[in-house]
Amino acid sequence: MGLRLEWVVSVVLVVIVSGVMLLKLTSTSAGNTVFAKELEFTDTTLIEVDTTSIQSHSYSTYGVRENGILTLDNLVYHTDTIESLLAKKGRMEGDMLYLDGDVDLQEKEGYRYETQHASYDQKNEILTILSPFTARRGKNSMLGDTLRYDMRKKEAFGTTINSVVYTTEK
Repeated sequence: MGLRLEWVVSVVLVVIVSGVMLLKLTSTSAGNTVFAKELEFTDTTLIEVDTTSIQSHSYSTYGVRENGILTLDNLVYHTDTIESLLAKKGRMEGDMLYLDGDVDLQEKEGYRYETQHASYDQKNEILTILSPFTARRGKNSMLGDTLRYDMRKKEAFGTTINSVVYTTEK
C-alpha cells in the first residue's frame, strides 16, 4: 500500500498555509528618522535681491538651513545703511535676524554698537539689543542695558542709559 502523491502534496500545502496564517507579519522600516537638513554650506556669500536692487550681502564660514531656519556661523552682514554687522552666531527666521556672541554693528555714517545678543528686523530696519551694550560715534558714547533702534527714523529707546554727548558750539 503506497501513499498517493496527491495526499502528500495536499498535507504539505495545508501545513505551509497554516504556518503562514499563524505568523504575524510586521512592517519594519529602515528607521523613523526624518532628514530635515535642506542646505549646508561653508565659506559662502549670500546676496539677497529684489526686482530692482541688491537688498543685502551676507558672508558666513558655515551655514545650515533646516526646517526653514537658516543658522550661520561667523556672520558678516551688509546693507545700504549698515556698513557691517558681525556676530559669531546668526539665525534667520523670515525677516528676523537673531545674533549671538560678539555682536558688532557699524552704521554707515552713524554709531557703532557692541553687545552679546541682539536681533535685527530686516524689513523694518529695527535693531533690538537684548543685553548690555556700548555705542560709540567719534567722542560720543552710550552705555545701557537694552536698546531698540529704528534705523529709518533714527530713533533709539533704551533702558539704564549712561551717555557722553559732545555738541558743536553755535
